[in-house]
Amino acid sequence: MSEDKKYHEYDGIVEHDNPLPTWWLWTFFLTIIFAFIYFIHYEIAGGPTLQDELKISLGEIEKMKGSSVKSSPTESEDSLAGEFNKPGFAESGAAAYVAKCAACHGQDMQGLIGPNLVDKFWIHGKGTRLDIVKVIRDGVADKGMPPWGPVLKNEEIYALAAYIISKKGTNPPGAKPAQGEPVENYLEGK
Repeated sequence: MSEDKKYHEYDGIVEHDNPLPTWWLWTFFLTIIFAFIYFIHYEIAGGPTLQDELKISLGEIEKMKGSSVKSSPTESEDSLAGEFNKPGFAESGAAAYVAKCAACHGQDMQGLIGPNLVDKFWIHGKGTRLDIVKVIRDGVADKGMPPWGPVLKNEEIYALAAYIISKKGTNPPGAKPAQGEPVENYLEGK
């Protein structure tokens, strides 16, 4: 074997010394340069970590949530009473109740995992329109009820609350025992 050959031979296998393609070399060198810049940016220069980016994103979500609640109309017991008394309004909340609430509160609101919604006992609030809308919108995290405000529009929340109020005092069979504080005026003046 002479020194000027561009290949090696061993056991009849010829190995050539061909250079790598130029495009492959450029790709390799660019990845090394990128890795170096990436390391400098995130490890030395203090670029944002994934945790920092998560905090920023969660802050933006909280701002959006805050602005959506603020943009809702001013709610009062009287304004909700006018809204709830529209013909057919309560019935439009029935579909939302079956889809979102019946799994925990029962088909007849008798209470399963969640509390009974048709008796005069209330755990959260006094059973007023405002209290019911607030519980639906914000949920009850310590009891496992999710907030439906981000999922449902205000009109749907109002319809759902109106449906719940329209069924109060119905005393369905198999109702869950009383939970919470009794509210005497709850059954007055639907």
